[in-house]
Amino acid sequence: MSLTPQWLDELRGRITLSGVIGRTTRVTKAGREFKACCPFHNEKTPSFTINDEKGFYHCFGCGAHGDVIRWMTDQRGLSFMDAVKQLAEEAGMEMPAADPRAAQRVEQQKSLHDVMAATQSWFVQQLATPEGAQAQAYLGTRGFGPAIAREFGFGYAPEGRQALKAALPQFPDAMLIEAGLRIVVDEKEPYDRFRGRLMLPIHDARGRVIAFGGRILDKAKSSGQGSAPKYLNSPDTPLFDKGRTLYNHHRAGAASRRTGRLIVVEGYMDVIALAAAGFDDAVAPLGTALTETQIEMLWRLVDMPLLCFDGDAAGQRAAMRAVTRALPLLRPGHSLRIVRMPQGQDPDDLIKARGAAAMEQVLSESQGLLDTLWTHERDAQPTDSPEAKAGLKARLLAHVETIADQDIKAMYRRDLLEKFSDFAFPRRENNFGGQRPPFQPRRTPPRNGARGNWRDAPPTDPLPETSARLARPMGDATRLALTEAVVVGLARHPYAIAAYAELLAGLAARDRRIEAMLDHFDSGEMLETSAIITICASRGLVLPQFFDQTGVSFAFLDDTATSDRAQAELGDVIAVLVERPAIEAALAEATERFEREMSESAFAEQQRLRLRKLEFDSRMRHMAGAQGLSDEVSASGDTPNKMAE
Repeated sequence: MSLTPQWLDELRGRITLSGVIGRTTRVTKAGREFKACCPFHNEKTPSFTINDEKGFYHCFGCGAHGDVIRWMTDQRGLSFMDAVKQLAEEAGMEMPAADPRAAQRVEQQKSLHDVMAATQSWFVQQLATPEGAQAQAYLGTRGFGPAIAREFGFGYAPEGRQALKAALPQFPDAMLIEAGLRIVVDEKEPYDRFRGRLMLPIHDARGRVIAFGGRILDKAKSSGQGSAPKYLNSPDTPLFDKGRTLYNHHRAGAASRRTGRLIVVEGYMDVIALAAAGFDDAVAPLGTALTETQIEMLWRLVDMPLLCFDGDAAGQRAAMRAVTRALPLLRPGHSLRIVRMPQGQDPDDLIKARGAAAMEQVLSESQGLLDTLWTHERDAQPTDSPEAKAGLKARLLAHVETIADQDIKAMYRRDLLEKFSDFAFPRRENNFGGQRPPFQPRRTPPRNGARGNWRDAPPTDPLPETSARLARPMGDATRLALTEAVVVGLARHPYAIAAYAELLAGLAARDRRIEAMLDHFDSGEMLETSAIITICASRGLVLPQFFDQTGVSFAFLDDTATSDRAQAELGDVIAVLVERPAIEAALAEATERFEREMSESAFAEQQRLRLRKLEFDSRMRHMAGAQGLSDEVSASGDTPNKMAE
């Protein structure tokens, strides 16, 4: 078996380093990189950095440095070959078979790079000849000046069927054919693939020419039956795989580090039009729909690429193909945003008609992936019957089921169902024939003979509950009991520490036991119950008394519950503890604003937050009801220990 440098580079390119490290070490985003406490030495302040774009990690404390393979060998303890095999399986790559000719193929690839470089130089020379005048004129009609022509390497392929072979006699025909520059059919004499076309080089991420794209210049040849294609790309070759290549990758990658943005358009002419208008951070797929590999390539540059498709029906279909391919790949912090061009326009049309500022405006109005999915499915078919609405719901949930990340899947399900509910079952605003009366907060007259105008009396609560009740915080006993349950649940199911590390960080400041568990997770040690007990004991921390109790209501404290159910319910309790205080604070502020302004907008905001709080309260009662952990019980003086008995 021979692992060539090219094969290993492809393996590293298919794997996201921060994702691999994040399985055993808690990492946090820090600009374009990730940071963590170094797993190779004991530290409290993160000095371990991960750079996905460059594919390496480095610790400024102990000097640990390496790529994803080195991580698997040094941190996971695997041998080199075992690490490569495991990563190859994850990346969907076949391990190379034993082949004594592997070194010969590497040399052959180097030779093909020489062929492509020589061909590019010749195409550029031909553009400056009288025969290339038509190509130069076309560049002028597109508004591409000499500077853009030089930067993107425009050239010209003459009409002759043997022109390239004659121009490059130092390379044999077999090599020109393998590079995709010549075509052989049925043992006939080979001929040049590109003839009478404006030529563009296609580069790899390192800036080497690996293929070409050509636009036909004679309109008569691109119309009618049996006509030549308007655009022609190189075929797949040992150097070029169109599904794993992004046009302008080598330029846009550097530009995106400056702008923090990456624009994905449909074709390379769109890329060049954007560059001419000052948008240097654009790439394009090459004649195919955006592939899974290309999406991963985009995410190595930016977290939220902007997919900019033409405003016609074909462009919208392309957008949805990208959405459906991205859904299974979604992970925290990484998604797509969709830019909708005006109807019938591509980026070049818009810039020529309204200027670069209009393009910036369109980019700023990009839609999230979830909103794009909702809008497309809502408008795809009529929804004028219960059956049609049920079909819409089924289509939305079918998309959700393709998402691999369980947290993201749950959030998509919740948000899409909320949108569906609001759409399918709109609230009845009033009974006034569609005319809503002006908002007037209800007032009560003074009581007990008090003097004054009744209109100036304090407002009554718009619902039976008082504003104090609306903003009342979670009872201390309830919060303590749920926290105790979470601590026990994490000890029983330590794998949940990795799953909910970000949420748990919000609790760690209030509970030293959870902080100890997160520190253990950060150290890279195995997440096991015995280890959790040990680290807590080493810090003088005792786990709750009811750790070994049975018959309790929480699934994650029940030995008979499935691990999936236990982890899901544990996540619900953690979310309640972390998110509900924020809702309480927002509701208190909204209530105060309503009582101060008595405006309709303040009323609406208060009610929205009130419903959100009631939702959390309902979840709490459902989860803790069998334990007697409601706010009403906590007010009576019960304590978590008493309830556990």
